[in-house]
Amino acid sequence: MKLTTSILAALIASLPFASPAETILLMAEEHGCVWCERWNEEIADIYPKTAEGRTAPLVRYDLHGEKPEDVIFERRVHFTPTFILVEDGQEVGRIEGYPGEDFFWGLLGMMFENAQITLEPTG
Repeated sequence: MKLTTSILAALIASLPFASPAETILLMAEEHGCVWCERWNEEIADIYPKTAEGRTAPLVRYDLHGEKPEDVIFERRVHFTPTFILVEDGQEVGRIEGYPGEDFFWGLLGMMFENAQITLEPTG
């Protein structure tokens, strides 16, 4: 029995397609963390406007609260802030602490590069 072109097209259209990888930057923070506050003052407003921020939107969680259930960590988080690059629920990179604005961007770029995650273009 032959399938007509229209039936075949309808079958193909109904198949699920792989969605692009979900990438986030998870930030573990806690109340009273002076380095978290410094990051907030220096980076927080800028981050979403950058290629890194568009590629991996920031998701915050309280270190002493519920750990995100849908993320597989390589190891326990001990320090705040800790920035964890997550792709499809799996940790692929980590920055422990906040080394200042200049070092942060360089370390973040290295994480993307090591994880082979292409940044979304700006503009």
